[in-house]
Amino acid sequence: MDAKRTAFVGILSALGIVLSAISLNIAPVLNTVGQGGAALDLSHIATFVAAISGGPIVGALVGLLGGLYAGYHFGFVFGQGLVAVVGVPLGKAMTGLMAGLLYKKLRIGNGSKHSFLAIPATLVSYVPESIYTVLYFLYIVTLVNGQGMAYLVPVVIPKGWVEIIVMSILMGALAGNAGFREFISRFLHTQKADRSTDK
Repeated sequence: MDAKRTAFVGILSALGIVLSAISLNIAPVLNTVGQGGAALDLSHIATFVAAISGGPIVGALVGLLGGLYAGYHFGFVFGQGLVAVVGVPLGKAMTGLMAGLLYKKLRIGNGSKHSFLAIPATLVSYVPESIYTVLYFLYIVTLVNGQGMAYLVPVVIPKGWVEIIVMSILMGALAGNAGFREFISRFLHTQKADRSTDK
């Protein structure tokens, strides 16, 4: 990655952390300290913007880094421990990677005629993380902490899908927005343009 792309990852990761910190603290769905919990988490807004603009690697990195606060929150506020600090960001990275691959394959973000595909692509991109989350609560947490959290699956999975449905509509709107595409293109590709004018 060049300097522009690295800065882009940093900015969107910071946005993801801020969105996560605000939403997790103001919208708890299930709040049982020491026994796990669930809350609204909007960090994937940054993940999807990164994926549609920068591709799968950028999407995965922003998902991973933007999920650090959520990992801390569920690990040390809700008592899941270090397994959440590592496990939660990894799940979010899966969504960023899958979204980037789908957006790139379907050429979403390159033109308004493909923007309608952003909604189903965004929804499908969450499937791996959704499956991983079920396995995380049923097996991974139990294996590491010796305490199962299967009771969270019926809460966390529907909550996650509601978030993704809302975000998929947002991504459909952004993908078809010429101003958004132009802004991202200028940010990520100015360096190449500057080099060509120097010759």
